[in-house]
Amino acid sequence: MARRNLTGAVDFAYLENFAANDAGVIEEVLNLFREQAGIWSSMLDASAEGWRDAAHTLKGAARGIGANHLGELCAAAEADGPQHLADVLHALDLVLADIAAYQHEQALQSLKTPR
Repeated sequence: MARRNLTGAVDFAYLENFAANDAGVIEEVLNLFREQAGIWSSMLDASAEGWRDAAHTLKGAARGIGANHLGELCAAAEADGPQHLADVLHALDLVLADIAAYQHEQALQSLKTPR
């Protein structure tokens, strides 16, 4: 599959392998990540009391889907402080863009595949 529109923020081969190429599981995991990203992103502000908890939670979720760079940035924020939060938010945006492109590609592929 030609994933030429992706930035590389997510290692989809890792996710596909981890989910045993089960398209339904992959879709569900990515949808959950996208939904929760809205919650996490609003908490990734130095003035928010729970920003470190949000970074920790996002770190695990990111690594779980193969968004390793985002996971590393979250770890840096946890360890070094909120000065990394802008980088975390930027990386999260890239991950969400890649997920949207991946899901769009999967939808197009499903239209081409006979059932």
